Amino acid sequence: MSTTNPQSDAPTDATGRPVDRARVRRRSKQRRRIANVAGLMASLVLTGSLYSVLAPAQAADDTTSESAAEAAGRELYERSCITCHGENLEGEVNRGPSLIGVGEASVYFQVHTGRMPLVRQEAQAPDKPTIFSDEEIDQLMAYVQANGGGPTLPSGNLRDGDLAEGGELFRLNCASCHNFVGEGGALSSGKLAPSLKDTTDLELYTAMLTGPENMPVFGDNQLTPEEKRSVINYIQTVKFQADPGGAGIGRIGPVAEGLVIWVVGIGALMFGIFWMGSKA
Repeated sequence: MSTTNPQSDAPTDATGRPVDRARVRRRSKQRRRIANVAGLMASLVLTGSLYSVLAPAQAADDTTSESAAEAAGRELYERSCITCHGENLEGEVNRGPSLIGVGEASVYFQVHTGRMPLVRQEAQAPDKPTIFSDEEIDQLMAYVQANGGGPTLPSGNLRDGDLAEGGELFRLNCASCHNFVGEGGALSSGKLAPSLKDTTDLELYTAMLTGPENMPVFGDNQLTPEEKRSVINYIQTVKFQADPGGAGIGRIGPVAEGLVIWVVGIGALMFGIFWMGSKA
């Protein structure tokens, strides 16, 4: 009785051994994977080479106009600001805060009002005539905005807001420090809320947007751009309104008015008493 070898028809290698088909399939899959990876790497290298050849010239053209303003702003910064605010806008301990994230809006307010550069460390930076031209302020803004980011300047009519809404928002958020007509007032530790009498629309907007010194930041989540414009409309309108009750005494509030009435009234009464007494 004879038997047949079930593997007699299976393929064999050069030594006559049966070939393991599963191993052959695994090797074939590995070869295909290696070929796919090699093709992907070749595609990436080719793409990167083409981009490096074509992109730099276009990128250089796009940044030419900006780099000139930023370079000029860097020179101004290194000459007037770097001592307090550091080489990388990160600030210096006990000298000046970081400028990262303050944006061109803060630069405009601080420099345009003359508060910066600061002459000396004191309780509050006073406003004074600016030492920079408008062009130089634009260059400083470009440098700080490009390297630190942050709020940008608004555009359009900054008084395009509802007057009544602006008065309500001002009394709610600002009058406790600036007086209900923007005359300013004293704060603690030698600080004060400045008068808003001579402020411009853009100074008011950037002050609300950046919160200089003791002033809180009124971002767009606290006061929308439309509400900021309403507040500015109220501040700039109330400056030119006539006092309904005669002499306004600086419009600094009822305490001062009551004091004047008391001093003048009591003084007049005392004068009358002494005059009548001298006649008697």
